[in-house]
Amino acid sequence: MNKKKQQTEQTKKRIADAAKALFVQKGYKATSIEDIVKATGCSPGNIYYHFKSKEGLFLQLIEDWNREWEETWATKESLYPTATDKLYGMAEHLADDQLNHPLTKAVDEFFNNSEKTPDIDERMNEMVKGYIAFNRQLLQKGIDDGEFKAANVTGLAIILDSLMIGLNQYARGMEQQEALATYRLAMDVFLHGIAKPGS
Repeated sequence: MNKKKQQTEQTKKRIADAAKALFVQKGYKATSIEDIVKATGCSPGNIYYHFKSKEGLFLQLIEDWNREWEETWATKESLYPTATDKLYGMAEHLADDQLNHPLTKAVDEFFNNSEKTPDIDERMNEMVKGYIAFNRQLLQKGIDDGEFKAANVTGLAIILDSLMIGLNQYARGMEQQEALATYRLAMDVFLHGIAKPGS
């Protein structure tokens, strides 16, 4: 990496780190570009050059969070030998991450904010496609290994993602152990349903 590119990356990281601290402290809506300017000493033009908008900056933080989650999961995944074990492990990893990550409240605020530009919507859609692809891969492995019956894998991946998103909302008011138990129950229901055999 040449010196100019390295300086650009350092500036971008400095802005992102300062903005993250502000979003954690004040929330998404209450944090302004002016706040980020004061915290970083960068001009508004410099911030817009790197991130295009406040939304673009925040989305970068979410993408960084996703990357961190995937890296942490990659270190844990081998602890779960079967696809079923991986589903339970993933659910617990999600529960723990969502309950403890400092950006959780600001992310909720961001996703509930209806004012998003088309390019932000497109980046968010790409992010969701990544979640679905992750689920599909995990579920397809279970089918290929004979753990799960053949099914519409994309449909199941979407249902699994929707289940996790819904749980994420409800788990906020729960104690850690209750939240983990609820995520495990969700995996029980996802894998086995609630109908009695022979019903």
